[in-house]
Amino acid sequence: MPISYETTEERHTPHAAGEGDDGAREELPLTLPERDVRRKRPPALSFILRLDTLRRAGRVVSLLVLDYVGIFSAILLALSLKAAILTPGTPITAQLDGTQEIAPFAYLLTVLLFARSGLYGERSTRPGLTKIISSLFQVTVVALIYALASGEQFSSYYIFYGALGFAVVTVSVLRGGYERTTGTVLRMAGYRRRAIVVGSGAHIEAVGHALADGAHRPVNLVGFISLSPRPDNGLVSLGQLADLRAIIAAHRVQEVIIADPDFPQERAVELVDICHGEGVRVRIAPSTMELLIQRAEFVPGEALPLFELKPPVFEGLDYLVKRTFDLVVASLLLVVLSPFLAVTALAVRATSRGPAIYRCPRPGIGGVTFHCFKFRTMHRHADQRQADLESVNEASGALFKLRRDPRLTGVGRLLRRFSLDELPQLINVLRAEMSLVGPRPLPLRDFERLENWHKKRYLVMPGMTGLWQVSGRSELDFDDLVRLDFLYLERWSVFLDLVILLKTVPAVVSRRGAY
Repeated sequence: MPISYETTEERHTPHAAGEGDDGAREELPLTLPERDVRRKRPPALSFILRLDTLRRAGRVVSLLVLDYVGIFSAILLALSLKAAILTPGTPITAQLDGTQEIAPFAYLLTVLLFARSGLYGERSTRPGLTKIISSLFQVTVVALIYALASGEQFSSYYIFYGALGFAVVTVSVLRGGYERTTGTVLRMAGYRRRAIVVGSGAHIEAVGHALADGAHRPVNLVGFISLSPRPDNGLVSLGQLADLRAIIAAHRVQEVIIADPDFPQERAVELVDICHGEGVRVRIAPSTMELLIQRAEFVPGEALPLFELKPPVFEGLDYLVKRTFDLVVASLLLVVLSPFLAVTALAVRATSRGPAIYRCPRPGIGGVTFHCFKFRTMHRHADQRQADLESVNEASGALFKLRRDPRLTGVGRLLRRFSLDELPQLINVLRAEMSLVGPRPLPLRDFERLENWHKKRYLVMPGMTGLWQVSGRSELDFDDLVRLDFLYLERWSVFLDLVILLKTVPAVVSRRGAY
């Protein structure tokens, strides 16, 4: 299959010099397009493609409708089969009434778990049948647990496994039809993702040919960036890796594909950071051994298996769920703890000079500084005295900690011992400056001493508590603390946030690692 690549400059064809070559270049045969390039796209389809936001909304709404039809049909079929076997002749209205009672709750669970699994994401990243089946199984388990906890009595559990069996069929068939239909429409409209390949030598050529030879050709390969001397592979060289940001802007790149199993780790980190900063997706074309080891799930419709490196951020439904959880819990805690907060503020003011609340400037999400609220635990002008205490710092890495800090007040030492000085940060949570759970915000002094890889923890909103607090706190090495932040970002769920909040209480009471 011939390769056709987009270029913005005149392309010089490679040549081979044989014995007796007089220096003349031999031109490669011209590759003709497979269809008439003068044929225009259907106007209506081109218009829809330009309305990107409308297209995304239409995708989500369409999938939501299909999932509702699939879940409703599955429950109705399960009830109808049971009625046909046990009570033949039962009118269909009885099954319809039963389905209308069950379907809303089952559909709500389906939407939440499907969204968590990325099943409402973009076409290029949406998982396939395996994820659909596993998510439907989780829906069934959660529904069963809820029903049992609510005191429901069942003569049999057929409704659960029966509906699950039918749902696997109905939802999969409906989504499969949707994928084929929308794929056909997008191909008719000429929709293709603009991508570049980064790597070296033969790896670039192999990935380029595989992408171009795909049956649906979803990728418009703009060109390549090579780490080695420029290879003659028939593709367009776009420049050096140092020019990546400019190349992305100049060619309106939507996707960067790493096509080298030996790609230097340091450069890979830089590449990923630049791409995520520009809103560009990063994917990896794996080697054969990686495929065998990982047993990865293929993206439907792709000619080459690609693995996406997603930035560790909370967005979309994840952000909505986490933010709602923060608002509800923080509001309740402020109401319940308001008498204690008032008494504590009076104790701070009565025992030392200065305000009850200390506004500590700290970098938040994206490194943007905000005022972190704390009960004041130190005497006035404590910040100016810190330089004199640097030589006796007991913490590792960028942190500054002293077990017997002379700047602490009597009340402040008690508040620090049980981390009660952090409670005013509930206000920061309501102001969307912090989350209940997340990487702890560090003072400016500590932030300025961080290494670049440490600062990736600032891709999300800082938290009042986190894995630091329930995993040893100040007893851990600083690098280990940062790795705990990364682990939290990779495995986040509302359940994990709840577990960390619950474990924070005994960690604080035991005062393990707190000073």
